[in-house]
Amino acid sequence: MTKWIVIGVVVLLILLFVACYNKLIHARNKVEEAFSTMDVYLKKRFDLIPNLVETVKGYAKHESETLDRVIAARNAAGNAHSAEERMKNEAALSGGLRNIFALAESYPELKANENFLDLQGQLQTIEEDIANSRKYYNATVRIFNDLVMSIPTNLIASMFHFEREPMYEVADVAERENVKVSF
Repeated sequence: MTKWIVIGVVVLLILLFVACYNKLIHARNKVEEAFSTMDVYLKKRFDLIPNLVETVKGYAKHESETLDRVIAARNAAGNAHSAEERMKNEAALSGGLRNIFALAESYPELKANENFLDLQGQLQTIEEDIANSRKYYNATVRIFNDLVMSIPTNLIASMFHFEREPMYEVADVAERENVKVSF
């Protein structure tokens, strides 16, 4: 009788182990899928930026420093080797894009240019998609990190070297500040 109890407990522990391991694998795959989704939108933005920069260059030739910084930030984001580095470089690129649109405010004829308006609209749509994909990524990372840190999955996570994933956070302090509106 005790032999069957021991066998039952062992089978139960094996099933628990397998269930926890599979749950970790599933959650990690969701994190990778979420990052890939975000990466697709970042690539779309990456491809759109040269067109935007060229359009702005035609109107604001003497503003080349701002435009060069945006291209440098774009290149850095494209050459990132890790998720953390990619997130940091993408935040810098977002700041550079804000500078381009601030620059456009100084050039009324640029703001009325059909190509610029079309590119700006496309970029706005992509930025919304990126924001949504970042939310999805962070949600999947939270679920995965909860599993990595919770009992009993944390035991399996440590055995198989499942590590916490980084959340996508706003790196630039200026992005966190309230926008001042004055009349």
